Formats: sequence, C-alpha cells, structure tokens
Amino acid sequence: MIDLLVAQHGRIKALLEQVLVTEGQVRQQAFDDLVRLLAVHECAEAEVVHPASRHHAVSGEIVDSRLHEEQEAKHALASLYDLGLDHPQFDSRFAAFAERLIEHAELEEKEEFGQLQLQTSHDERVRLATAVRIAEAFAPAHPHPEVGGSVAANLPIGPPTAVFDRIHGALREWRSQSSIA
Repeated sequence: MIDLLVAQHGRIKALLEQVLVTEGQVRQQAFDDLVRLLAVHECAEAEVVHPASRHHAVSGEIVDSRLHEEQEAKHALASLYDLGLDHPQFDSRFAAFAERLIEHAELEEKEEFGQLQLQTSHDERVRLATAVRIAEAFAPAHPHPEVGGSVAANLPIGPPTAVFDRIHGALREWRSQSSIA
C-alpha cells in the first residue's frame, strides 16, 4: 500500500510540474489528469489509509492534520477547476496550491506512512493496497469539497458521484473533440 501511494505522490508531483511549465492542450490535459488523480487518491486515503492509521495507533493529531490539509486541497482544487487555466490568477493560485500539496505529500509519507510501515505486516499492507484500489475504483472523479473526508461521508456519495463524474467527463471530452460547445 505504501509503495502504491508513494508512486501516486510521484505522479501527482509530475503532473503539478507539467501544469506549471506547459501550455495549451498539453497543460489542460495535465490539469485534467491531476484533478482526476487527486480526487481518486484522496478519497481512497480517506476511506482506507487514514482509518488504518487510526487502527494502528498512528497519532490522531497526525491523521487529523492530514485530513484537514486534504479538505483544504479539495476546496483549492475545486476553486482552481472553476477558475480555469486561462484566468489571470490561475498561475499564482496554482503555484501556491502545488507548494502546499507537495508539503502535504511529504508530511504524509514521513509521518503517517512511516508509522504504518513500522506497525503493519507486509501481508496487511498488501491487503490495504487492494482496498485502496477498490476505493479508487468507486471514488468520485472530481473533488467534492462539500463531502468531507470521513468514510461515512464518502461512501454514500462515492459510487453514484463517480458514475456521474465519469459520464460528465466523457461528455465534456466528446464535446471538445467534436467541437460542440
């Protein structure tokens, strides 16, 4: 599980960099990929990783801090998404968002994942990786800051919202490829 999440953090950092340095359709695609990956990744962490951390007595303060940061990131990402890449304030807001997100990922890896590594067996981490993949399969494809970060909050909205988000995304992509506004 930890290897899976750290690899996703690497992919997130690469997408952040792509959005910062590219232009046009490449930048839009990188941003869209980032939005999808973050929505799915953070939902899976909220549903699987943070509860596992609490179960294994990772400091509640650490878990609460990561959840708070993730909730702030959901709001910031939703705001950036609504703002759009062409908005004059997008670049400065995105740069600040990227900096906070990288700091969050590094704290998560050092504090939370480090403790989980010590307190779980290899077999348990393999089972948790499977649970993360299942949670990601049913996670919303876009940030929904109004949902919150708890398992109870995400589970009822996750599958239906994921379907809606994927349909909405597919239609938007079809429209853009078909030149239909």
